[in-house]
Amino acid sequence: MEPKAPVILLIDPCDTGNGRAYRTAISDLGFDALSLFTGLSARAMRQADLDDAMSLRVGDAEDAVRRVRATGFDVRAVVPASGTSLHVADEIAARLGLPGNDPDLGWARRNKVAMRHRAVRTQVRVPEFRLVHSPGEVAAAARGIGFPVIVKQTMGTGSYGVSVISDAADLDETGKVWTVDPSGQPVTEWLVERYVRGREYAVNFCSSDGEHRLIDIWEYRRPDDRDYDFPLWDIVQIDDSHPDHGRVERFCRQALDAFGIRQGPGHIEVKCSGDGDDVYLIELAARFSGGPAVTMWSRHSDLRPFHDAVECFLGRRPGVIDGDHKFTAVLGSVVIRNDDAPGTLVAVHGLDELGALPGVADVLAGFRPGDHVPITDHSLCIPVSASVHGPDRAAVLRTIALARETVRLEITPDPVDPTAVPPGAGG
Repeated sequence: MEPKAPVILLIDPCDTGNGRAYRTAISDLGFDALSLFTGLSARAMRQADLDDAMSLRVGDAEDAVRRVRATGFDVRAVVPASGTSLHVADEIAARLGLPGNDPDLGWARRNKVAMRHRAVRTQVRVPEFRLVHSPGEVAAAARGIGFPVIVKQTMGTGSYGVSVISDAADLDETGKVWTVDPSGQPVTEWLVERYVRGREYAVNFCSSDGEHRLIDIWEYRRPDDRDYDFPLWDIVQIDDSHPDHGRVERFCRQALDAFGIRQGPGHIEVKCSGDGDDVYLIELAARFSGGPAVTMWSRHSDLRPFHDAVECFLGRRPGVIDGDHKFTAVLGSVVIRNDDAPGTLVAVHGLDELGALPGVADVLAGFRPGDHVPITDHSLCIPVSASVHGPDRAAVLRTIALARETVRLEITPDPVDPTAVPPGAGG
C-alpha cells in the first residue's frame, strides 16, 4: 500500500464474528483496514498475525497513536471490534482527532461500578449498590441493601460469575461468589446491588453525531417469576404497541446522552420493576448486541449494521438514522439450557428436527456427546440455541415453544459431592 493511503483503524478484530463483518464493510466502503491489537481481547490476540504489515500490537492508547502515526497512513476512522477494548478505542480516536464516543466516560461504559456512579450523577435510575473487594464483604453489603441482591464481577460479561442471593441463608452456600474471570484471572472487586424484580429488555440503537435512532427492543421472557441470574431463555422483539416500549425507549435515550455515546452502535439492558413503572439501567455499552440479533437484522430488514457503524465512525450520516428499517419479520431466539444438574452429555435429541422447523435458523450446539455440561448460568455454557423469525410475535412464540418440545438434552448427572466447589468459585 502507498504511504498516506486512507485506512480505517480496526481495534482488536477477530477472524470471525464482528471482526470479519467489519473488515467486509470497510472493504466495501473503499478502505483498507489497519488492525491494532491492544492485548485486552485474548481471542483477538490468539488470532492476530503480527507479521502482517497491516497489523500492530500496542501497549496503550499513547503507544497506539505514536505507532499509527509512524506508519504514514491517512487514518480516517477508529472502529472498535471488541467489547473489551471499547474504552481504549475511544481514547485513540480522540487523540487522533477522529469521531468517537466521549473518552472521559469510556471507563464508565466498561466498569459496572463506575457505570453506576455515572448514572447516579446524571439521574439515570440504577438499583442501590455497593462495591466490595472480597467475598467476605458481600454479606454486609447484602444486609445493608436488603435481600434479594445480585452479585457481579465489575468487569464481567455474558452473566459470567453473576449470582442472585435471595436471603441470609443463601449467603452461606458455597460458591455464591465467583473469584476468577472467564480467562481464569483472579477477580478483586464485585458489584453488589439490589435485585430488581420485573421485565427485562435489551435495547439497540445506532447514533450519529449524538442523534440516536432506535433499531429494536428485545424482551427476555422467562418460564416463571423466580429470581434469576442469567436472563436468556426465550427472547423476542417487541414493537410500540407493547406497554413498556415507550418508557424503555425514553429512558435509554437519556442513558445514551448521559454516557457520552455519540457514534455507532449502543446496546442497553434495562429492567422495568414489577411494582411500578420505574425503569432501571442494568448494563450499557457502545457496541452491538451479542447473540443472533445483528445477523438477523441483515437477513430480515434493510439494515446494513456494520456498514452503517463504519459510516458513523467516519463522521458520515448513515442510512440507518433516517431510513425505514423495513423489518420483514418479527425476530426472536430460543436458548435450550441445562437447569437440572451438571453432568456428561450423552446426546442432544431433536437437533436435526429443530433445524428443519419453519422460521428456525442458526442452530448452535455448544457441547458434543462426552462433554461435561455445567448448569447454564452464563453465555459461555449454552447447550443449544437458535434464531427464530415469523410474521408476527405470536408466531415467533409458537415456534419457540415448538423448538422446546423438539429438543431434549440427555445428560448423566455428576456424582453428588457435598464438599465440591464449582469451578471458578470461592467461598
